[in-house]
Amino acid sequence: MGQILGNHTEFQRVATLLQDTIDFDTDVNASVFETNIRVVGGLLSAHLLSKRAGMEVEEGWPCSGPLLRLAEDAARKLLPAFQTPTGMPYGTVNLLNGVDPTETPVTCTAGVGTFILEFSTLSRLTGDPVFENVARKALKALWRTRSDIGLVGNHIDVVTSKWVAQDAGIGAGVDSYFEYLVKGAIMLQDEELLTMFYEYDKSIKNYTKFDDWYLWVQMHKGTVSMPVFQSLEAFWPGLQSLIGDISSATKTFHNYYSVWRQFGGLPEFYSIPQGYTVDKREGYPLRPELIESAMYLYKATGDPTFMQLGRDAVESIDKISRVNCGFATVKDVRDHKLDNRMESFFLAETIKYLYLLFDPENFLHNSGTEFELGGPHGDCILNAGGYIFNTEAHPLDPAALHCCSRDQEEHKELQDILLGFSEPLRPSMDQSEETSGAWDPPESIALKPGERRKAPVLSCPTQPFSAKLAVMGQVFSDNS
Repeated sequence: MGQILGNHTEFQRVATLLQDTIDFDTDVNASVFETNIRVVGGLLSAHLLSKRAGMEVEEGWPCSGPLLRLAEDAARKLLPAFQTPTGMPYGTVNLLNGVDPTETPVTCTAGVGTFILEFSTLSRLTGDPVFENVARKALKALWRTRSDIGLVGNHIDVVTSKWVAQDAGIGAGVDSYFEYLVKGAIMLQDEELLTMFYEYDKSIKNYTKFDDWYLWVQMHKGTVSMPVFQSLEAFWPGLQSLIGDISSATKTFHNYYSVWRQFGGLPEFYSIPQGYTVDKREGYPLRPELIESAMYLYKATGDPTFMQLGRDAVESIDKISRVNCGFATVKDVRDHKLDNRMESFFLAETIKYLYLLFDPENFLHNSGTEFELGGPHGDCILNAGGYIFNTEAHPLDPAALHCCSRDQEEHKELQDILLGFSEPLRPSMDQSEETSGAWDPPESIALKPGERRKAPVLSCPTQPFSAKLAVMGQVFSDNS
């Protein structure tokens, strides 16, 4: 956050503090999902922004660095959770001892499908494929569990692949699964992930969409189970803008915005038939999702309506939630009574998206007109735009992934050349007649035992990232 606001000294102070104090060898039970999006995602983002924030980076950055090593350490603590018969992870892991034998196998859909951004970034930067592999295996296992009408439920048993909660929707417990299919497709230029999302999108529109609202339905029958709008669903218009579905996104956004205007914030649950809050779900913990969608849609269209939402949000939050030590959760949007707490996502996401909405010149909005050279050999284009936000609003630079992947491919090509030098010519017939037995070449100095040579792949994109990561629909370039 400090880097995005331009507060480099605070960024440097906190980054140094993290390097000096963090130890993940702790006997603590941690949420696999939350640790990934907050800790791993935050450390990866800080690592990728560290040079821009004026920190001295080590040789080999962005493919190495202390914050990257911390992110890798944290992610390795999560890997035991993925050791299930299905590859779908448990919801909780002990950072010191792994998964408790009594741990429940039931976890939410988002807890299975929200790893591809952080884990692929780790694999591409470090060269260790294990993280991306487990994330992809979990995604594919979840994909195979969808119902005959193409929907997924809310909670699943990761050992048996049986659905425990069969409500299908786009909100709590499911939301970031769909988000990561789209953002993963963009960041990794992966058509398979985008195809998965489009299949889900068709079923979501067929069975859950009514008058530009999205309801909750039974995943097998498509019958309505909860005709409510959850505030967490407000990310959906922003996600639609990333695939170019601006018309649908705008209509749904206006529905959600009407709820904001009614209360000065979004209640956790809103009954669509009654047009009012749902009992015991009247609170607004200053969530970011509607503001996030406003930022994406304003960037895509320039329509001042989305800027107006930002202005309303600033005025409402300042008037209703400001207290001496921060900004308090709204306990009830009907009378604006406050709770004695401020959620961490208010600073990590809500304020960040508001700031970016009102700062069109921020470096995160870069469309490829600016960049810097870096990488292990100083020939990588970095910070050229196309940043992908994880679900906790931590920005990741796709160019860094390409840079380090390219460096690894070039290393493999060099390995192949060394292999050629290390294999001597087969002896002549005269020489072989003087030796007994078949001729066996010596072991290669360039390959590990049993490792096979791989054909090199193309390592340089023909288009700048701005052309490959368009907001208005064309996610993939023609030659991808």
